[in-house]
Amino acid sequence: MRAAKAERGFSRGPTVLQRAKLLPLIVACALFMENTDSTVIATSLPVIAQSLGEDPIALKLALTSYLVSLAVFIPISGWMADRYGARTIFRAALGVFMLGSVLCALSNSLGAFVGARFVQGMGGAMMVPVGRLVILRSVSKSELVSALAYLTVPALVGPVVGPPLGGFITTYFDWRWIFFINIPIGIVGIVLASLFFEDVREEDVAPLDIRGFVLSSFGFASLMLGLATGGRHLVPEAVSYACVAAGVAALTAYWFHARRVAHPVLNLSLLQIPTYRIGVIGGSIFRTGIGAVPFLLPLMLQLGFGLDALQSGLITFVSAAGALLMKTLAKTILARFGFRRVLTFNAVIGAAFLAASGLFTPLTPHWLMLSVLLIGGCFRSLQFTGINALSYADVSNKEMSSATSLSSVAQQLSLSMGVTIGAFALETASAVHGGAALGAADFWPAFMLVGLISASSVFMMRQLAPDAGAEVSGHAPFSARKATAEAIADQKPLE
Repeated sequence: MRAAKAERGFSRGPTVLQRAKLLPLIVACALFMENTDSTVIATSLPVIAQSLGEDPIALKLALTSYLVSLAVFIPISGWMADRYGARTIFRAALGVFMLGSVLCALSNSLGAFVGARFVQGMGGAMMVPVGRLVILRSVSKSELVSALAYLTVPALVGPVVGPPLGGFITTYFDWRWIFFINIPIGIVGIVLASLFFEDVREEDVAPLDIRGFVLSSFGFASLMLGLATGGRHLVPEAVSYACVAAGVAALTAYWFHARRVAHPVLNLSLLQIPTYRIGVIGGSIFRTGIGAVPFLLPLMLQLGFGLDALQSGLITFVSAAGALLMKTLAKTILARFGFRRVLTFNAVIGAAFLAASGLFTPLTPHWLMLSVLLIGGCFRSLQFTGINALSYADVSNKEMSSATSLSSVAQQLSLSMGVTIGAFALETASAVHGGAALGAADFWPAFMLVGLISASSVFMMRQLAPDAGAEVSGHAPFSARKATAEAIADQKPLE
C-alpha cells in the first residue's frame, strides 16, 4: 500500500486542489523553456548566420530541423509515457533538451548547429506532449478550454520576454549565451517534476509499431529536409529532390501500413471524427502561414530595415503580448459565438493582419508596427486556442494519447512548412530583384503568400456544424436557444 502511494507521487504532498494548480505550472516550465528558446533564436538568426559565415536564409535549416525532430519523435511520446511513466519521460526529455542547448552554444558550423537543434527537438518532442497528455487526462470536457488556457498563459511569458532577451544578449554579449539560459530553467523543471509530478502510466500498453515509426519518421524527415534544402544550402540540389521523393514514398507506404495494423504509431482513423479532422487539417493550414512569421519578421526588421537585434526584439515581442491578453478572453468569446463562427471569421482576420506585416517599410512608425502586431497576435491566439480545444472535443479519453500525437505532429510539420514556404518566397523575390543582399522590397511577397495560405483555412472551418464542440465551448446554438425561448413562452416542457 505504501509503495503504491509513493508511486502516485502525491500521496504525502499537495491536496487535489493544489495538484490541479501545480500540474499546469510544472508543464509550463517546459513550455516556457521551449517557447523562449524558439523566439530567442528567431530574433538572433541574422547575427548567428554572420557568425557562422552563412547566408541568413540558410538558417531556415536551424528552425526546420528542430520542428522536424519534433514531428519524428512526438508519435512515440505517448507510448513511452504509457510504458515507462510520464514523470520518467518528462524528466529525461528536459535533460535531452538541455544537452541540445549546450551543443547549440558550442556549434561552429551550420551542420553542427542544425544537428544540435535536432537534438533539442528530441527533448521537446517528449516533454511538452507528455505534459499536455497528463493535463488532457485530468480535466473534464467542460473545463478543457480553461485548462488549456491556464496551461499556456505561463508559457506565453516565454515568447514575450524571448525576443527582447535574445536581442539584448545578441547585441551586447554573444549569441551563444542565449542557449545557456535553458539550463537553470530545465533544472527547476526536473526538480519540480521529481517532487510533484504524478508518474502516470497504463497497465496494458500495446506494442510499439516499430515499422510504422521507421516509415513515418523517415518520411517526415526526408520530405522536410528535401524541401528545406531546396535553395542549395548544406546539400546539392539533386539530393534535395531525392529526399523529397523518398519522403513521399515512405509516407505513402505508411498510409497503407497504418490501415493494416491494430495499433499504428499515428492513428489516421481518428480523422474520421469531424471536429478532430477539421481542427487538425484546418489548423495545419492556418499554422503554415503563421509558421513563417518567426523567420520572416526578424529578417525584415534587421536586414531589410537596418535595425539591430535588440530593436527587432522590442518590436516582435508584442505579438506574444497580444496572445497573452487573448488567452483571458478566449473562453468567453467561444461560449458566446461557438467554434464555427469564431474559427471561420477569425481565420480571415488573423490572416489579414499577417499579410499586413508585409506592408511595413523602413519609414513605417514603430507605434504602427507595434499596433498591427499586437492586434494580430490577439486574433492568432484566439484561433489557436479554438483549434486546440475543438480538436479534442469529441475524442474519448482512451484515444487521447493517439489524438495528441497525431495533432502535435501536424502542428510541427505545418510550422516547418511555413518556414520553408516563407524562405522560398524570399529567395524568389530576391532573385527577381537581382539576387543581391536582401532588401526591404523582398519581403512583402512572402508575407502576402503566407497570409493567403492562412486565410484558405476558412474553407475547412466552414464545414463545421453550428453546434460543433458545444460541450467544450459552452455555446448554445441559435436553434437550441430559439427552441428554449419558444418552450418557455408556451409554458410547456421541451420535447
